[in-house]
Amino acid sequence: MVGRIITCDACVAEGAAYLARIEPRFAQALQQTGTLPLRLKADGFEALLNAIVSQQISVAAAASIWKRLEMAQLIMPADVRRASADDLRSCGLSRPKIKYVKSLAESGLDYTALQETQTKQVIAQLIEIKGIGTWTSEIYAMFSLGRADVFAAGDLALQEAAKVLFDLDARPSEKDFNLMAQAWSPWRAVAARLLWAYYRVIKDREGIRT
Repeated sequence: MVGRIITCDACVAEGAAYLARIEPRFAQALQQTGTLPLRLKADGFEALLNAIVSQQISVAAAASIWKRLEMAQLIMPADVRRASADDLRSCGLSRPKIKYVKSLAESGLDYTALQETQTKQVIAQLIEIKGIGTWTSEIYAMFSLGRADVFAAGDLALQEAAKVLFDLDARPSEKDFNLMAQAWSPWRAVAARLLWAYYRVIKDREGIRT
């Protein structure tokens, strides 16, 4: 069993209500954030390809590269496998990312099967692919597969939001954060949405645009 799947705004609202009941600080944060976003997107090769393209560059730069890949018809596994390094470089991909997208295209991932695979196994399969780490795998499970009980404890924005909301002395380590988040099961993905929304609130409060 893969557990609860988030499919619509009502699912997020249900999770938010649960979190507000079990943790007063979440209730306080929800008063400031308002309704939490659904943030679901399609699964499959394109989603992971886009994630690799977007790593460590600006949103604008990623969008530009993605548009060039689309124009070159290099967003399907077979096309990426056939493409030369020069083809991919001309679209703006760096040498490491060329290796990563080739690795993804050659991985033979069964994206349909992943929909019915337990989250831990999904993450284990994805991190075996060069260029895909734990964070990317967790985000894919959260937003492309709609898993309700997955968390991205290594995310710096989530760590900072938790530090402020829970009056911590410092950002929690990834290990400590994962332990902390266990209390928010089975709606850890909604807790992540809430903390991201709260992070935007506190940064706007400080006059910083994110």
